[in-house]
Amino acid sequence: MGAVGTAVLLAAAPAGRGRAMDAASVLPVLAAVPPGVLTGTTAATVVELADPLDPQTVLTRLRAAAASPGPLVVCLAGQLHLDRRQQLPHLALARTTPATLRYTALPWHWLAGELGVRPPGTTTVVADLAADPDVWQRLTAAPGLLHLGPGPLLYGRVVPAPRRGEPTTPEYLRARAELWRSGARLTSAAAHAEAAARAVTVTPAPEPVFLTPGLAPPPAPVPAARPGSVPAMRPGPVPAAHPAPPVAPRPAPAPVPVTRPVPLPVTPPAPVPAGAGGPVAAEDPHPAILAAARAGRHGEAAAVAAAWEHEALRRHGPRSMEAVHWTEVRADLARLAGEPARSCELWLAAAESRLGLGQRTDDPDVEGAVDRAHHQWEQIGDPDRARALGPTLLGLRRRVPGSRPGALAALTRRMG
Repeated sequence: MGAVGTAVLLAAAPAGRGRAMDAASVLPVLAAVPPGVLTGTTAATVVELADPLDPQTVLTRLRAAAASPGPLVVCLAGQLHLDRRQQLPHLALARTTPATLRYTALPWHWLAGELGVRPPGTTTVVADLAADPDVWQRLTAAPGLLHLGPGPLLYGRVVPAPRRGEPTTPEYLRARAELWRSGARLTSAAAHAEAAARAVTVTPAPEPVFLTPGLAPPPAPVPAARPGSVPAMRPGPVPAAHPAPPVAPRPAPAPVPVTRPVPLPVTPPAPVPAGAGGPVAAEDPHPAILAAARAGRHGEAAAVAAAWEHEALRRHGPRSMEAVHWTEVRADLARLAGEPARSCELWLAAAESRLGLGQRTDDPDVEGAVDRAHHQWEQIGDPDRARALGPTLLGLRRRVPGSRPGALAALTRRMG
């Protein structure tokens, strides 16, 4: 109770005819709840995002909130759409249209990546969502589609988006706000049950999907056993004689003279002792993570990698090679998910961390991180996002020109 909590109130939906939920209508009711009641702490900070325009802005605010040490509650109202290319759910924002979904909506697995690194039991997400037909079809078959990882507790309601007529309203989240304001001392599970009952009474049809922490994520394929391997999802060390494979295959060289294919350096984290509270994983979690990414379950892969990164940070600190390794794993997962801006950002962070740890500018690992960041920057389709990352990349390129001539000159020309 002595900790300072953080509450994020996020309501988002496209403007115009694409609006399937009147998400912002619940914000006044949520804002009327005392911040400390939302988080269960004596003091709390509230961050309100009403119909934000840019997914990077939302990500920045979520990341800042996730970095706070106290309890975090995220109240989320909006609508889900499926990116048909990646087959991933996205939360639509104010400028989202079907044609611009990949660039103007917030990928759901970004939530998993940011919230999944927090200690278990410190994060609660309360969501009221409308799903487009593609997301709804998948969700009714597998409610774990919206799984946020092992740490966050997710409670909520999902309804199908109305095909025509008036947008639906976030009655479940409104009921949760009314329970908070009433002063009722309910557990999260009891509050969820009461709010669900009230929401069904207000909007009895169609039958919603209710989200609870007990919903399992989509099953991950178990990689084929290798000599000397153990069953997946069991903690333990990786034998030094058998280094873990990279998370992703060696990428193809860039079409411009800015990169060289550098294999992903893998330094497996130290084993998690029994009872340490770390993520439950195999001796080598990388094959299972890669299998999930290759199967298109990018949110699941990102959440598992984020959990391992959190454990590396907890055990070894942010200035450690173990933490850098998992940053690089997440960067490669972002590449596999078709998110070059996110991948570039993470590779830049990895390169800066390696230099901060005293590695030379001509170290192959440092050069590889900068080369990969540069290559991913070349793939960014959003000019504004590329311009935002450009100065950081240029500064690193000047320090780390790499072994191939022309990389710095090519970058300088592109930035013009």
